Amino acid sequence: MGKFQVMEHPLIQHKLTIIREKNCGTKVFREVVDELAMLMAYEISRDVPIEDTEIETPIQLTTQKTLAGKKMAIVPILRAGLGMVDGILQLIPAAKVGHVGLYRDEETLEPHEYFVKMPEDIDNRQLLVVDPMLATGGSAIMAIDSLKKTRGFEYQICLYCFCSRRCKSSTRGSPRHRYLYGCFR
Repeated sequence: MGKFQVMEHPLIQHKLTIIREKNCGTKVFREVVDELAMLMAYEISRDVPIEDTEIETPIQLTTQKTLAGKKMAIVPILRAGLGMVDGILQLIPAAKVGHVGLYRDEETLEPHEYFVKMPEDIDNRQLLVVDPMLATGGSAIMAIDSLKKTRGFEYQICLYCFCSRRCKSSTRGSPRHRYLYGCFR
């Protein structure tokens, strides 16, 4: 099973409270989701590998740290995941964006795929699958299964709210996969 991590940073918890408030207007909701995605991107990037690189400052040559390893691709589950993309891109502007489109059958409640579009260099990128809501876990599982059909890859899932009793169904996978959640109590 993948690594399950709840993001309990006070600012993340505070912003979750704002968007859950019954009287939260559309404008505030969008702004706070953007901020929330940025905060979550900060937490996600905590384990990004770094390496030494030599740079020239105005005074001297020096060795400093820079990001290493695979670049990131953000893969929102359409359409709801799109609201998280801009906030993440503010911190990780070099990330490319792919898309997975799913819809839920109104009778069976099963998710169905209708669209997948990934960056051409997807095999050289670590994927960050984003979706704002996890109820049954079905959409997240289907999106990842769809992506795994054609390529093996390392991925993380980032959701800002979820139904805690459903976590286990969405966190199946190998130990190298990471699942990050901001959650409600």
